Amino acid sequence: MNFFEKITGSDMNKAIKEFETRVKALPPEYQSAWKEIINHLWIHSDFTGRNLMPIFENVLELLEVASADGQGVEDVLGDNLEGFSTAFVGDERAKTYRDQWREQLNKNVAKKVGGSK
Repeated sequence: MNFFEKITGSDMNKAIKEFETRVKALPPEYQSAWKEIINHLWIHSDFTGRNLMPIFENVLELLEVASADGQGVEDVLGDNLEGFSTAFVGDERAKTYRDQWREQLNKNVAKKVGGSK
């Protein structure tokens, strides 16, 4: 990835288009699960969303393998896709952008008031 791609986000656009192409090859129930999982994962992104690209890749690969094995969506992911998504990003990365901003704000306020965090 060169500097221009990083600044414009064209590298991410290419990756998302590749994901969409791969998703179209999945059965309809997997496609709808993908859309729902992606919606739940976006709140865990950093400013650019680049931190989610490996996670998207892993989730899509899981869906592709499960589809090829003939398994149902609920057999693989369970019935709680939001919980699956949160578990997939892990405990540390499960903070939403709002949580991250709140933590930063609390640190800044503590510094101004005299506490050190």
